[in-house]
Amino acid sequence: MESRTRTYLEGRFGDYYRRSDVALPPAAERREWGHIPWSAGSTTMVRHQSLLDIGDLSDFLHRTAPRHVYFSSARFADPGAGSMDEKGWQSADLVFDLDADHLPGVDPAEASYAEMLAACKGELLNLLSFVDDDFDFSDVTVVFSGGRGYHVHVRDPEVRGLDSEARREIVDYVRAIDLDVDGLIETRSVRGTTRRMLRRRGGWGARVHRRLVDLAERLREMDEGDALDRLRELEGIGAGRAETILGQIEHNFDAIREGNVEAGGPGTRILVEALAEEAIEAETAPIDEPVTTDTKRLIRLPGSLHGGSGLAVTPLDRDEIEAFRPLEDAIPDRFRGREIRVSVTEPGPVDFDGDTFTIPEREQSVEECLGIFLMTRGRAEKIKE
Repeated sequence: MESRTRTYLEGRFGDYYRRSDVALPPAAERREWGHIPWSAGSTTMVRHQSLLDIGDLSDFLHRTAPRHVYFSSARFADPGAGSMDEKGWQSADLVFDLDADHLPGVDPAEASYAEMLAACKGELLNLLSFVDDDFDFSDVTVVFSGGRGYHVHVRDPEVRGLDSEARREIVDYVRAIDLDVDGLIETRSVRGTTRRMLRRRGGWGARVHRRLVDLAERLREMDEGDALDRLRELEGIGAGRAETILGQIEHNFDAIREGNVEAGGPGTRILVEALAEEAIEAETAPIDEPVTTDTKRLIRLPGSLHGGSGLAVTPLDRDEIEAFRPLEDAIPDRFRGREIRVSVTEPGPVDFDGDTFTIPEREQSVEECLGIFLMTRGRAEKIKE
């Protein structure tokens, strides 16, 4: 990045912060603060600062106009101390990070930025189903990172004291690492008869049970041949077992709906195992393990600007998530409404502000928000007006 571009971006980031009221996180005075300035050729973070060190946050952001701004997930007795041992760790938020570059089935070399962000929002909805339904967390903040994905901050008092190992267990559960499928089935006495039943009151058992009931309902509506073909698509189910399972679904649907894996003999248990694999593939959330297990992580400050996109790090209410369009809704209003001159150094397709277009390699006038987006992403340089 050229000096003129860096100076321009630093100035405009400062203008943004002069007009923006960036909110403090809870217990801000007990958190470590860090930032990366617009230094030439450097991404070194200035850290080990407390709120006392930086002073009024709004004034600090306007004066320094940092490229990136962070605060710690942890709360410390002395957050400004120069070493982690001296800080006196007290507790930490539980933070989940979803990164569009690291999603299964998404190739960053092939997918556009907009496509990766769309896929990431789908994974966010998967993650929130765990946060709400499986863990029943209540103090939850969802944030678009301004760059490649989303952060979810959990601040329930009962999770803040968890150590790294306990947090790793949460990661393993969300990602279904080493999931004990046999453990999803329990032995229960029903009217004096011992039955093996799928656990359906919550967790992965409930997820598999939903798939079992949904499949059974759809099979009942199909032609027999199509239903048998669908069952045979599942691993471990051949022609004979498919017929047995379909017969049970047709004549003993209530037992299947109740999660009775004895109904239909061994075929039903194999069906449950196959559906568990489908659930794992479709419903896990590919969260970044090091972020969640780190009890002292620095995370982006909501309301700040992302120095790699010029977009705002945007907190989202739950009812906003479905309709949220990051490449439109996270554009700061401060950067709209006027044009600037840039020299495009990396031409090609661009998804931005609700439009998809190809930008040529030459000097040109563009709306400032687009120019800042291209410059922060290394695709353009600022030139004299």
